[in-house]
Amino acid sequence: MENILEQYRSVTKKEAKTWFKVGVTADFPENSGACIKYKTKQIAVYNFTRTGKWYATQNLCPHKMEMVLSLGMIGDKDGIPKVACPMHKKNFSLEDGTNLAGDDLKIATYPVKIENGNVYIGFSD
Repeated sequence: MENILEQYRSVTKKEAKTWFKVGVTADFPENSGACIKYKTKQIAVYNFTRTGKWYATQNLCPHKMEMVLSLGMIGDKDGIPKVACPMHKKNFSLEDGTNLAGDDLKIATYPVKIENGNVYIGFSD
């Protein structure tokens, strides 16, 4: 179980060395998520049109090790953009991956950029 978690690590925009095109903006539903695959990782990409921002996180929910976060509901908690796991209702910050209930569980986040209608995710590998 820990081995699968090790493949995910949060990346900041400054750390991103590789930008991977994951599609065009029209490929992603508004105010929801979709899953893409990058090498061995499943990444959830969120088009949060209510705030005008894009987010990307690991798709793996660390609570029960299910690849479901792209199916979760997005919203905010006290002004922090978040995704709620559709199976277990754990809430994670879309900005830094922290568990908003204060639990020890955390998810990886990745920078997103939009250029000429294309969606890119940043990776450090």
